[in-house]
Amino acid sequence: MAMRPLEKLPTIRAKLGSTIVLAVATTLLISFGLIAFWLRNSPKDTESISTLGWARSVALGQPSHIPHDAMIVIREPDGTITISGNDLGILPPSFTDGVPHWGVLRSVTYATVPTPDGRWVSVLSPSPSRGSLGRISATLGFLQSAWWQFLLAGAAAGLIALLLARWMARGMTQPLRDMAAAVRRMEVGDYTARVHTSSRDEVGQLAQAFNRMSAELEDLERSRRDLVANVSHELKTPITAIRAHLENLADGVEEPDPRTLQVMLLQTERLGRLVDQLLDLSRLESGEVLFDRIVLPLAPLVARVFSEISVGHGVDDIRLEADVDPSLEVRADPERIHQVLFNLVDNAVRFTPPGGEVRISARTDAERVVVTVADTGVGIAQEHLPRLFERFYRVDASRSRDDGGTGIGLAIARSVVEAHGGRIVAESTPGHGSTFTFDLPTVPAKAVLSERGPA
Repeated sequence: MAMRPLEKLPTIRAKLGSTIVLAVATTLLISFGLIAFWLRNSPKDTESISTLGWARSVALGQPSHIPHDAMIVIREPDGTITISGNDLGILPPSFTDGVPHWGVLRSVTYATVPTPDGRWVSVLSPSPSRGSLGRISATLGFLQSAWWQFLLAGAAAGLIALLLARWMARGMTQPLRDMAAAVRRMEVGDYTARVHTSSRDEVGQLAQAFNRMSAELEDLERSRRDLVANVSHELKTPITAIRAHLENLADGVEEPDPRTLQVMLLQTERLGRLVDQLLDLSRLESGEVLFDRIVLPLAPLVARVFSEISVGHGVDDIRLEADVDPSLEVRADPERIHQVLFNLVDNAVRFTPPGGEVRISARTDAERVVVTVADTGVGIAQEHLPRLFERFYRVDASRSRDDGGTGIGLAIARSVVEAHGGRIVAESTPGHGSTFTFDLPTVPAKAVLSERGPA
């Protein structure tokens, strides 16, 4: 594609200024041409005065300075017409009011004056050319007579347009220059730069989009640093424990008894869970996991989760309640939804004191099933809620590590729910517990029974 001339200019300010000046120049040229054409006969006022003088000199019998190409017409009282000089092929109008007359007739200037003896003397002065060429010639002649006025007006208009263009361009291009400076800062890892503008045009919209992108990149960079730090910490803790036991075994400080080996086995299992969860989360976020969506009854799945949580944690002092209609079904992957429910209930049990309650309820809402996991635990402060589903984010880091949590469960839950086309949110009041809510696609009443899968 061919480059336009103005695209070669290096800055938007130069392009805008050049565009405005060219537009003004074009407008002035067209306007001056139209003005000149409209006023093409205005110089004939001077010619009319000269022609009137010539007519008076002929009437007085002193035709001394009449041009050789002029036409003299004498009209007698009886109507007889005498023509002398250059015959232009036209006659001036006849008058009877006894006063001089002048004007332009077919691009010919004429003047008619009466004489004391009742005659009318007319002098006609031709233009260089007549017809359409005559109009063009008259227009050019007017431009030649007033070229410096037009030049001065055009220069003044162009200068004013250029100054206005520079003033306007400064406000228009400042956000772009700020964005360029911010990009240079991003190149060295600084994502805190923002562009400030009050404009609501396309440049302002671009600046707002740039600010949103900068904020997202800043959050992404912070998440990346946190991820590296948290993964390093999570890997270092079990590796350090295993190394310490191995060194003690090698030095003879400890004996390879079942208790020591069991501790080392638990640490390796912790490492395995962390790696598996990281790989699982990575596949979920990249869309590599294929979901086996079937018609899934919710009530048996909730009962299974409660049973596993009870065996794993020994939560006899915490009530696990379910409020799920046995006929309620969703179309989802059973293993992945089990993973979501298990993570949510597991977290709820960890942070609910003895005597508390964890409840799972479900209800239909249009074509979705809304599932809620609520507890009466310690709750979550409001400042933590926006980051609750980020990888390795912990509200209570020390307690979470002591209980064996890795901080990835909620991130996996969000990825699974979003992969099913749903949304998961958290609400909490410190001291009054937390509520996690997500939605899944429901199953139409006419669903084929063969699609139903195991609980």
